[in-house]
Amino acid sequence: MSEIIRGKKDGLMLFLIFGLSIYTTALSVTFMLGFKSLIVYFQAFKELSIFLILGYSIWNLKTRIRLHYIDYMIIAFLGYTVIYALLPIGEQAFVNRVMALKTLSFFAVVYFCGRLFKPKEIYLSKYFHYILFLSIAAAVVLLSEMITNQHLQTRTGYADYNFYLFNFEPSGNYGLTWTFESEGGYKRFASIFANPLEFGSATIIAISVLAALYTTDDYKIKLDNFGYLALGASLFSIVFALSRSAFVSYFILVYIYSLLTKRKYIINTIHVCSILVVVYIIYLFAKEQDQNDGLQMVIVGTLNFSNPSSVGHVVEWVEGALAIASSPLGLGLGTSGRIGGTLGGNIGGENQYIIIGVQAGIIALLLYLAVYICLIKEGMKWFYRLEGKEKKICLVIVLIRIGFIIPSLTSEIETSAYTSYLMWFLSGLFVSMISTKVAVKKTTQN
Repeated sequence: MSEIIRGKKDGLMLFLIFGLSIYTTALSVTFMLGFKSLIVYFQAFKELSIFLILGYSIWNLKTRIRLHYIDYMIIAFLGYTVIYALLPIGEQAFVNRVMALKTLSFFAVVYFCGRLFKPKEIYLSKYFHYILFLSIAAAVVLLSEMITNQHLQTRTGYADYNFYLFNFEPSGNYGLTWTFESEGGYKRFASIFANPLEFGSATIIAISVLAALYTTDDYKIKLDNFGYLALGASLFSIVFALSRSAFVSYFILVYIYSLLTKRKYIINTIHVCSILVVVYIIYLFAKEQDQNDGLQMVIVGTLNFSNPSSVGHVVEWVEGALAIASSPLGLGLGTSGRIGGTLGGNIGGENQYIIIGVQAGIIALLLYLAVYICLIKEGMKWFYRLEGKEKKICLVIVLIRIGFIIPSLTSEIETSAYTSYLMWFLSGLFVSMISTKVAVKKTTQN
């Protein structure tokens, strides 16, 4: 806030990185210490910060903003879902619909907060280093969890906070939620983040930032000691978060990065490793399953959709798809996702796209998908045209967007403040950058 008051609105990035990463942990500790009356104010601080920066940016606009076609699609999505909140659509009360709207569509406000920034207003290298520093710190906390064989969340009042705020009763063998454990008896750790899924997603952001920060304009990788440390921390974190979707996405990102930068050595190495993994999987399916081999149970159960987690995903997907087919215009806000679960009427959760479709129908879903796809397409188009800071922003957007495709199929990624806010803020910054490029080109031609 002191940075913002002094006119340095890029200070918001400090809060997005360090404040939102510990958001749930900080609130659960606040609750545990008996300050539950303060939680509502702490919760509102992140939205208030975004609105303050957005208002400040609009107030200080010196030229008329030229809207990009992605801007129009995001405005359309926001306007369309606001209608669902204002009109008595569905069974939820107005207050519940507004809560669901915030979860579903607040990313649009974060996007425009970044959209009204100019790349020159942000010392990007500094904040990218902060993201990597955060990933190293998270890995250190993870190491302490493993040494003590105890989740950090068992010491922070996480379960009581979740029950008080979201009406989620403790579940699983560790008194937290089922997401903190995996089939085969393995603990899934979350470090300082809200849960292992968010931890895995945060690692996707870290590896994307690492790739962008240390890639030169001629597509060479120049890692220093800090870069190697961050890379090791990301590998360590992605393994022990045990988020299967994030784990697969991590290596897909490495492959996509290698294709974009034409790193043939990495491409060939991944091809060889992929063949070895396939051979190993065939071997696991061919041999008699050992009930004492936890890793084998996890791998086989994931691939044949026989473990409870995979079965749960499939059931939720089918239920959500049937709901969309029966009500193409949606069942109303608050009928799916985290808000639906809190209200006791969740239909077809555990998939970002299905959650949107169930609540606001096919039109909203298509708009969201169009925005997502177009951001990747624009990133691919501009990557080889840009250089310096702009090239790094472009690469980060392409990698993050591709990296979150699979996690979006198995979770409601927009409920994670850290990953959602950071991803959409950087997306807005990217569109601001390319819009400026297009405007300058048109002016030059005229």
